[in-house]
Amino acid sequence: MRKVNFIALALLAACLLAAPLALGQGGSAEQQIAALSDQAIQAQLKNDTSFFDKYYADDAIIVHSDGKLYTKAEEIASLKSGSLKYESIDVRERKIHVYGDTAVVNFLISFKGAVGGKPYSGDLRRTQVWVKQKGNWKTVAYQVTRIPASK
Repeated sequence: MRKVNFIALALLAACLLAAPLALGQGGSAEQQIAALSDQAIQAQLKNDTSFFDKYYADDAIIVHSDGKLYTKAEEIASLKSGSLKYESIDVRERKIHVYGDTAVVNFLISFKGAVGGKPYSGDLRRTQVWVKQKGNWKTVAYQVTRIPASK
């Protein structure tokens, strides 16, 4: 088990080291979005609201798995307050489709955390839409759908 944890940690470290490199050197749009996606997950785990302040468009729309709609300011406030807290996020699948200055990322994730102080975990589908605005990628839409537990 320790070996598996070590391997997972090593892979995560490699991704984190590669992310700034891909962004700094430009890279393809797909590489840039992959790096930003990895950084977004780390920001969620660390409650790093500065990432979302920088990479969410001012008019971004965020829809959580309960169907509630959030603005950029509301999402950041929720993270700052601790109302939304991520303990772990395991990306099981990620597909990136680039259409010029727009990219759509679809994830299948397992996560553990708390919403409003209540434990919350399970599998989710997440769709994130990025648009290049004035040379910078910004999230304009973000939707999460909970996958019902198998019976």
